Amino acid sequence: MWGKRKTSVIPGFGLSMGYAMVYLSLIVLIPFILLFIKAASGDWAAVWDVLSSKRVWSAFYVSLSTSLYAAFANAIIGLILAWTLVRYSFFGRKFLDALIDLPFALPTAVAGIALTTLYAKNGWIGSLFTPYTEGSIGVFFENTGINALLRQWDIKIAYAPLGISLALLFIGLPFVVRTLQPVLQDLETDVEEAAMTLGASSWRIFWRIIFPSILPAWLTGVTLSFARGIGEYGSVVFISGNIPFKTEIVPLLIVTQLEEYDYVAAAVIAVMMLLVSFGLLFLMNTLQWLARRRIQST
Repeated sequence: MWGKRKTSVIPGFGLSMGYAMVYLSLIVLIPFILLFIKAASGDWAAVWDVLSSKRVWSAFYVSLSTSLYAAFANAIIGLILAWTLVRYSFFGRKFLDALIDLPFALPTAVAGIALTTLYAKNGWIGSLFTPYTEGSIGVFFENTGINALLRQWDIKIAYAPLGISLALLFIGLPFVVRTLQPVLQDLETDVEEAAMTLGASSWRIFWRIIFPSILPAWLTGVTLSFARGIGEYGSVVFISGNIPFKTEIVPLLIVTQLEEYDYVAAAVIAVMMLLVSFGLLFLMNTLQWLARRRIQST
């Protein structure tokens, strides 16, 4: 009959929408609102002291710059890994594919300790960049002039921004790979084969046919990797050395303020981080929209 509503085995819109709003309010909206209230609860002089603090801005610079370097490296490495896993069949492919998810499953503190052990001055890799006067492995280069070159470059991995970028590279790589893989798998090869028969080179096929199709997903993965790196704490706190004005990151600065019972300052710094995250989400959605619009117009 026309007046009879069709029943559904799944909950209706009202129940689903109500559940979604209650869940988002309890988990997301209310904590964020309380965070803003806490940040505004102190006197404005204290808030301005936090906003104008050189230590705070230095921590933001370290977090943003190292996250940007790691995201740029992940953009290239993640694309190569996703392309290899999708387009080629080789021995150990499934093992490599499972290895990509290791940063998701591994506790970040464990990753930080492992990276610090590996890249510290007495570590397997860190000792390679240590002069003979500071490390034992330099004895092999004692009379070759490499020691003088190492002292001139003063390359430091652990307890330096380079080590932070390596840690963020480790935890951000899966975001790029796992975002690109489904898109690469869904690409039809008919257009590529047609372009190849017409004499197009492999690089031209990639840049003119494949890359525009995967661009939105690629930008999403890179932005997620960048956003993940800004808020990372566990894997960075060990390898960074936590030196103010040099290797101190924003999450560590928030924890430091909490340990000093300066809750207003911690809330203000957290609000600044929140605004940066919102800006990244807006940028990601804008880039996706522009990329899709460009694809549709071609």
